Amino acid sequence: MVHNLVIIGSGPAGYTTALYAGRANVGPLMIDGGVGKGQELLGAGGQLMITTEVENYPGFEHGIQGPELMQIMRKQALRFGVEVVEELVSRVDFNVYPYKIWVNDDVYEAKTVVIATGASAKWIGLDEEKPAWEGGLGGRGVSACATCDGFFFRGKEVAVIGGGDTAMEEAIYLTNHASKVYVIHRRDTLRASKIMQERALKHPKIEFVWTSAVEKIHDPAEGKVTGVTLRNTVTGALSELALQGVFVAIGHKPNTEVFAGQIELDDAGYINTHHNVRTSKFAVFAAGDVQDHEYRQAITAAGTGCMAAIQAERLLEQLNVLSVDEATADW
Repeated sequence: MVHNLVIIGSGPAGYTTALYAGRANVGPLMIDGGVGKGQELLGAGGQLMITTEVENYPGFEHGIQGPELMQIMRKQALRFGVEVVEELVSRVDFNVYPYKIWVNDDVYEAKTVVIATGASAKWIGLDEEKPAWEGGLGGRGVSACATCDGFFFRGKEVAVIGGGDTAMEEAIYLTNHASKVYVIHRRDTLRASKIMQERALKHPKIEFVWTSAVEKIHDPAEGKVTGVTLRNTVTGALSELALQGVFVAIGHKPNTEVFAGQIELDDAGYINTHHNVRTSKFAVFAAGDVQDHEYRQAITAAGTGCMAAIQAERLLEQLNVLSVDEATADW
């Protein structure tokens, strides 16, 4: 059987794709990522499954828990007959049409594909971070998203770990809420662009802690952060810094390993898209954080999922009257 549409991944992008495609009677099949297997394999629902309070998704006046939001999206998509395979995709072949997608030994064929596998935040590797990516501390102490959780730290002192543009952006954003923002960096120079460095260095609420690495985060298992232990990367000396929140900003890793060599990726591993959500391969679309390294928000992921579903539906209509070669020529 050749499926009209196979959605690889779930989360806001995948569930929105499934919802729109299901309502359009496309008959989508979703391979949702299965049960999470740790820090880098979050499973069905993606990063929202490790997020506690979500207050910036429209339609929820008093906020909503990330896992609850994902369950609502999932149920809404299932209302319209979406078929779900609860597993990870093991490999794909986009070189022969219709395309082949493997889940272990099972193979699925697809006329169109939407990739919505998302991206995973990079962590330092401390034991104290584990509750954040397993159970979602959200606004209670450790986070990898200032836009998501900064509101919870109004009037508090927080730290941002990192030295690139992402860290500077997070630090500057947090000054809207926090009373003070420490930027902790392993080196004595920043990797961030010159303009971002200047903005952060000149900001009165931001203080830089140079040549320092976080050795321990205190008390996140108790639902709060009280401080960090720092190690000087030059002298090895240890010191303590009291604060109430830690934001890890050392980047994200797109979940695209299975697509390497099959579609065009940028230098960081994100899927390159054209015309909003089209990839370099005919009839393959990408939505959400797997192709978005700038916004990384649930609402923007859902928006691109909507785009992908509509474009896939339109392409399927074209394929009813055009040959694959004719349709490919317009890609």
